[in-house]
Amino acid sequence: MTNEKAKSGKTLNGTVVSIAMNKTVVLDVERSKTHRLYGKSFTVNTKIKAHNEFENVAIGDTVTITETRPISKEVAFKVIKVGEK
Repeated sequence: MTNEKAKSGKTLNGTVVSIAMNKTVVLDVERSKTHRLYGKSFTVNTKIKAHNEFENVAIGDTVTITETRPISKEVAFKVIKVGEK
């Protein structure tokens, strides 16, 4: 038996909106919802703060984040992969 934990939690993709804080980025995550009465689908944007250990992202980059333990009051996600613009 190995001593590895299975990764669990949400994995999301988003676009970097702000890099003003140290080791924290703000992402805009877009998802689609369906109206419960009318059935029309629409998009919802959510801003999420994520811990960024790499510090090699720029505004407009697409990144992948995963859910972790709470790092601070508002940060409970971590950047795992940096894409391109």
